[in-house]
Amino acid sequence: MNREKERKIYVIGHKNPDTDSVCSAIAYATLKTKITGKHYEARRAGQLNEETQYVLEHFHVKAPRLLTDLREQIKDVELKEVEGLRSSISIRTAWEKMRESNIHTLPVTRDGKLEGVITIGDIAKTYMEVYDSTILSKARTQYRNIARAVEGEVVTGNEHSYLLNGKVAIAASSRILMSDFIDQDDLVIMGDRKDAQQCAIDKGASCMVVCQNAPISEHIIRQAEEKQIVIIRTHHDTFTAAQHINQSIPVKYFMTKDNLVTFKLKDYVDDVKEVMAKKRFRDFPIVDNKGKFLGLISRRRLLNVKKKQVILVDHNEKNQAVDGVEEADVLEIIDHHRLSSIETMGPVFFRNQPVGCTATIIWQMYQEAGEDIDPINAGLLCSAIISDTLMFRSPTCTPLDEAAARRLAEIAGIEIEELAQEMFNAGSNLKGKSAEEICFLDFKQFTVNDTVFGVGQVNSMSSEELKELKKIVKPHLEKARQNHGLDMIFFMLTNIIAESSELLCCGEGAREMIIGAYDLREDTEDIMLKGVVSRKKQLVPTLVGALQQ
Repeated sequence: MNREKERKIYVIGHKNPDTDSVCSAIAYATLKTKITGKHYEARRAGQLNEETQYVLEHFHVKAPRLLTDLREQIKDVELKEVEGLRSSISIRTAWEKMRESNIHTLPVTRDGKLEGVITIGDIAKTYMEVYDSTILSKARTQYRNIARAVEGEVVTGNEHSYLLNGKVAIAASSRILMSDFIDQDDLVIMGDRKDAQQCAIDKGASCMVVCQNAPISEHIIRQAEEKQIVIIRTHHDTFTAAQHINQSIPVKYFMTKDNLVTFKLKDYVDDVKEVMAKKRFRDFPIVDNKGKFLGLISRRRLLNVKKKQVILVDHNEKNQAVDGVEEADVLEIIDHHRLSSIETMGPVFFRNQPVGCTATIIWQMYQEAGEDIDPINAGLLCSAIISDTLMFRSPTCTPLDEAAARRLAEIAGIEIEELAQEMFNAGSNLKGKSAEEICFLDFKQFTVNDTVFGVGQVNSMSSEELKELKKIVKPHLEKARQNHGLDMIFFMLTNIIAESSELLCCGEGAREMIIGAYDLREDTEDIMLKGVVSRKKQLVPTLVGALQQ
């Protein structure tokens, strides 16, 4: 598996994504893939609002997948790809495979699914522990494994059958004594003594291991065949054969199968390191959701983890970025907001223009690259500009934004006014949503000095709808402020037609700060801000200025 080849570069907007952050990410990922041939993938950092969902459905575009954390995951680490063993394989075979691959842990699998793991420590333990003579039958050992352990050959009998009963005995005494201690179904290790071989036959042994390549008469072989006794011949002497025979025990007898420590591709490296530090194993299995074995991972391999590569669009504020951005490799930032707090690991391509929408910048980049834009991506970018500029009513709107939107509308074959009406209606249709959901549908967080504040916004073409939304949101603001650890919350109820906003305030000193900043009367009940429709250009700069004084 070539993980480097399939590695993705994520293009993602801010938390509480709006139409601009989502549509710009989709269109820019398409452009970057076209001009570089690499795999760029648009993602979203939160739940989509109603307006954005409408836009994606209108253009039959699938919503980007959710990405909530940019920390390294196991899927960013190169796994050690190891073939799984069958549980019936002998510990000798497992040991040989470990030596061949210079590895200390092997997975035991069945139909690709993980059953257990066998380690070099488990195998070493088999040599140090003292086992009784019935261990081979207790472990249901296969005769071909026994033959391999003693480096012998099966002369007669079914090598695929198992030693199920009896003990291991060595025929080193007289026939009389042998008759006393050899029982039916035993495995008997012997030399060239014909009386010992005949005794094993007579007592109904299940297997005879004949050492030093001693001759076996046709008479003995014929009797063994009649009684279905397995005969194995080896060049080893009886001492060496007896020493090696325990290596034939199947790995399932010694493997760890209960309370296995496994990880999945989606697990975060930090969490995995923490678990590893408490365990004695060198290597740990990685499995998928169905228990299929994918590979092994070691502490050493975690040192070579590749950081996630990401392009940020429509934000450069750390509080608005997806979690773990400080651990990611940020390649580019494309934005139209004030410069803020994101720090990058290395040099970064940064493009920030004073326009009304990130989508306007993405459209410029298509033109600069000499790439045609398809009607769907044109429609997405046009929708983003309509949304961010409130169909050119916002003071953030520049001639560049309007020109871009009108050209993109031509390419997409859409009527701007008609699409805008449908978008704004969808965006203000919040029936069935809780106060918490409405508060954070379009919400951005900012930090000035030591003050952390958030600004939410809802746009509507209906004053009656805004009044209903106020009844839902206002009682919930203080709870939302506390739950999210904010000093202040401001919520804009923006009337697109009247081009004004009513501002709800929450937090110590929040209301007083707004009254002072906008020079309102102190006994003002409802804070109505005429002409204020832009969070970015009109409200946030005023709040930042007031907090910096």
